[in-house]
Amino acid sequence: MKYRKLGNSGLDVSVVGLGCNNFGMICSLDQTKRVVQKALNLGINLFDTADVYGNRGNSELYLGKALGKARKDVLIATKFAVAMGDGPHMRGGSRRYIMQAVEDSLKRLGTDYIDLYQMHAPDPNTPIDETLRALDDLIYHGKVRYIGCSNFRGWQLVEAKWTSEASQLNTFISAQNRYSILSRDLEIELVPAAEKLGVSILPYFPLESGLLTGKYTHHHKPTKGTRWEVWGKRGPQVTNAFFSDAKFKKVEKLRALCDKYEHSLLDLAFGWLIGQPTVASVIAGATKPKQVEQNVNAGNYSLSFDEIAEVDKITAPQDHLEPYRADPPVRPGAGKL
Repeated sequence: MKYRKLGNSGLDVSVVGLGCNNFGMICSLDQTKRVVQKALNLGINLFDTADVYGNRGNSELYLGKALGKARKDVLIATKFAVAMGDGPHMRGGSRRYIMQAVEDSLKRLGTDYIDLYQMHAPDPNTPIDETLRALDDLIYHGKVRYIGCSNFRGWQLVEAKWTSEASQLNTFISAQNRYSILSRDLEIELVPAAEKLGVSILPYFPLESGLLTGKYTHHHKPTKGTRWEVWGKRGPQVTNAFFSDAKFKKVEKLRALCDKYEHSLLDLAFGWLIGQPTVASVIAGATKPKQVEQNVNAGNYSLSFDEIAEVDKITAPQDHLEPYRADPPVRPGAGKL
């Protein structure tokens, strides 16, 4: 396993992390323990969850129990801000809510500190200064070690950075957003901002809910119990966010590319993301130990410059002339090792 620095910090994270959103929802406690143990055996040290995962709390609860004594050897990343119940004080970035949310997460996780506490989504109703001051106090009191954000736009990340520096507060070292070889819109705004500010990207949905595993075929009905089938129950808007005709057409072109370079679609999905200079760790979920092993193995694949150029022709965002690239160029697979 390779490790990289998370943002401008001294925190070393495994380049493949474990997304824990399935714990307590799809995975039983026993299944969770097997998945977590496999991740530990393979050198994964970043476990990403949220208070809202697993039907509001079960993911944190199961993760804490599965880690047990190994908790001291790993990094727990969790989140706050998404609604945990009804009422105005059960969500958001207010000091009142944050102080309660962190205590609830600590209790469920069975720990006295959180390595990376992330704001799950921006709160338009609370000044970012109030949120950052509350998070800074949590760091001062030792309940949180580092802070990050999720689902922020580029300008919101810059605003948070400016606010923290102006007030001499601890600042976000990571930004967790949807990012994959098929979903690259954040390259237009967020990635350049993160590069400039020294903030690492933590991609979620790196496999597009299974579309990039190679197990789904266009024009075939989804198998019962798969993500495709589950998303389908939520309506066409949700389904098309992952399984649109346009995305299937791109996947078909990527399959042909994989055949040309003699590797799997899974290798391409992980290798391409890990090759991005702002990416520190790829957060991938798993419901079985075998899936964890497959993800870690795929994380070892490195694309050539020629293959990167061919990928860009298929999936680069259309809103600007060429995909964002760090300056000076960074070799494929390079990063802060």
